[in-house]
This record gives sequence, structure tokens and C-alpha cells, in this order.
Amino acid sequence: MTKGKTKRWRVVAIFFTFMLLHQTDKLLIGPLKGPISDEFGITNTQFGFIISGALVVSTILYPIWGYLYDRYARSKLLALASFIWGSTTWLSAIVRTYIPFVITRASTGVDDSSYPGLYSLIADYFEPEKRSKVYGVLQLSQPIGYLVGMVMALMVAPIIGWRNVFYITGALGLVLSVTIYFGVKEMPRGQSEPEFEGMDEIGQFNFSWSAAKDVFKKKTMWFVLLQGFAGVFPWNVITYFFFDYLAKERNYDENSVLFTMAPIILILAGGYFVGGALGDWLFKRTHKGRIIVSSIGVIMGMIFLSLAINAPIEARTTFFIFMAIAALFMPFSSPNVVSTVYDVTAPEVRSTAQSVEYFIENAGAASAPIIAGVIADASSMQNAILNISIIAWAACFAFYLGAMFFIDGDIASLRAQMAKRAEDEKARQAA
Repeated sequence: MTKGKTKRWRVVAIFFTFMLLHQTDKLLIGPLKGPISDEFGITNTQFGFIISGALVVSTILYPIWGYLYDRYARSKLLALASFIWGSTTWLSAIVRTYIPFVITRASTGVDDSSYPGLYSLIADYFEPEKRSKVYGVLQLSQPIGYLVGMVMALMVAPIIGWRNVFYITGALGLVLSVTIYFGVKEMPRGQSEPEFEGMDEIGQFNFSWSAAKDVFKKKTMWFVLLQGFAGVFPWNVITYFFFDYLAKERNYDENSVLFTMAPIILILAGGYFVGGALGDWLFKRTHKGRIIVSSIGVIMGMIFLSLAINAPIEARTTFFIFMAIAALFMPFSSPNVVSTVYDVTAPEVRSTAQSVEYFIENAGAASAPIIAGVIADASSMQNAILNISIIAWAACFAFYLGAMFFIDGDIASLRAQMAKRAEDEKARQAA
């Protein structure tokens, strides 16, 4: 392995660790729903406000972070985001009443807007045909982080208290901020585009508002943004309500929850890599490949989640099998959507484009826990999970079908733009 390849995989390892620990901290609130609700004496709807507060903050800040990432060094901004993560988590562990807890948990959303810079920096380390697989590797951290959070919530928190768990995860955020600051090198934007292969210098591609506006001229992006809004509803409902659903509506004790969900989450983690690898493989054969894989993921996830939720309460084996199959397909979209955004946008505005996509996503995500809480209080958590997931994934499938009509033209347009830049740079260097 060459020195350059070793360096880029070291960066992937650092970012994987950052995402793993950050996701553990972020998603820990779901498995801790029981003890937190009991301590504050709150309803499902009130708990939904705790989740939605952080989502609202991160939604507002996505465009700002995206702009900063496209203007300044992404590696240093990511170090700052990690520092903010650690600090705000500590604040949420200190407060002792419900309203301040809602406010301090909302402040943890500041750093949740950090991923567009991370993904765009990785795009400058890896060629387009390899990106979905790399993003799939990085996104393994999300379900594994959820699993680590589940273990901490069910096995560690009862011993040391849920506040001390937050002290631990916050401290890890501070350590990672130092690691990223000194361990991750900034890369020139556009470095890995195929048109610049073999060139020692590629020039500087700087953010401009005209380039940012061009993002919205890509019709593929219209459908990516629409699916982003719908696609986060199931994830947020499942993430923050599923553990309580198993305990209260399917009568699982803590050990049953752990031994049921741990393997399902590991399968879910594998789905990110499988979906990313399939997306790269099919992308080499057709530019529609990543959209096709994403479409398969939402349809299969919808079918098997429905089968699992509707399984009789006593049929635990049947429930587990259907949930495991759903878990494999559910993450197929995630790495492929990130790559699709970068397949059609210029390097100097990729963080901004991704931030806009996440802004739209969080607009849906911010309301999902509250809607789910209202439905759960009015009827059941089963109805909240099932109805929201089916409607959202059906909409995503329709939006993916729309994207397939435009993806070829939008990719061809970007490749022509990159070829023109490479030609101009060669002429400049020859002069």
C-alpha cells in the first residue's frame, strides 16, 4: 500500500472513531428514554420535545456549517465541532429539571451539523467510483454507536447513573477534537476527480454564490432533497421509540431487548457497507446504479418492517427474523445518497449542497418525534412506528423514480465541467 493510500485510510479510521463516539452520544438518549422520563416525570410527547430541540438547532445551523466548510479548512472546523460536542453533552448532564434539560440537549445539536464537511473532505481523498463504499464503512459507526449506547444505557447507566454516562461520552468528544486537529490533513477541493488524475497541481476551487445556485439547477438534487425530507421520519421514530415499544408493547425485559436488538443492529451496520458496495458496483455499469440500490432498500425495508411489527406478540422468533431482514435493507440509501449529491455537484460547493440536503432532512426529522409521541399517546407506539414508516418510505420510492430520469444528464454535466477545468489548468501550467 502506498503512503498516500495509508494516509487516507488513517483519516477514515479517525473519522470512523469520531462518528462512532458521536453517534453513541447522540443516540444514547433513545435507550435512556425510560430512566430520563421517570426522573423528570414526562410523557411521550414531552420526551419528543427533548429530541426535537436538538434537531431544530442542527437544522438551523446546517447551511451555516456548510458555507463555513466550503470557505475554510474542513479539518479544523471538524475539530471545533468535536469540542462543542463534548462541552454541550456535559452541560446536559449537569442540569436537574426538565426545561433546562430540553435547552441543554438542544445545544448538543450545534455539532450535529458537522458531517457535510467530513463527507466532502473524504470525497477529496477517494475517487468517485469508491466513495459509496467508503461512506458505507464510515456509516457503520451509526448503528454500532447506537449499539454501544444501548449497552451503556442498559448495563452501565443502572450502575453509575445516566448523567455519568453523558460525562464519559462528553469527555471522549474533547479527546477527539485534539486528535482531529493534529491528525487530519486538509486536501485541495477536487483533488480526487478523475479529470485531474496525474496532475501535481489542480488550482484552487473557491466557493462562490453562483456555484451554490447551480446546485439547485440540478434536477436530480430536487428529488434527493424531497426524499431526504421523507426518509428521516422512519429513522427518528425507530431510533427514539423502538426500545420503549419493545418493553411496553411487546413485553420484553431488559435482557430480551438487548439480545434481540444487538444482532439486529449489527445486521443494520452491515447494511451500510453492503448498500454502499452494491451502489459502487452498479454505478460502474450505469449512472442510475446508486439510485436503483437506494430504491430497493426503501421498498424492502418497508415490507419487512411491516411484517415484523404486525407479527403476534408471542411470535418473537418471527419478529426477529423479519426485523433482521428489514435492518439489512434500511441503510442502503444512506451512503448512496451522499455519493449521488457529490456525483452532480462541483467540489467547492459540496459541503453546502450536503448541508442543504441535511437541512431538508432535519426539517422532517425535527417534527417526527413529536408526531410519533402524539400518535403513541393517542393510540400506541406500534401505530406511530408503522404508519409513519410506511408513508415515508413509499414517498421515498416515488422520489427515487423521479431522480432516475435526470441523474445521467446531471453527471455528464459535472464531468464536462471538470474536464474543462482540467484543460484550463494544464494550459495555465504550460504557459
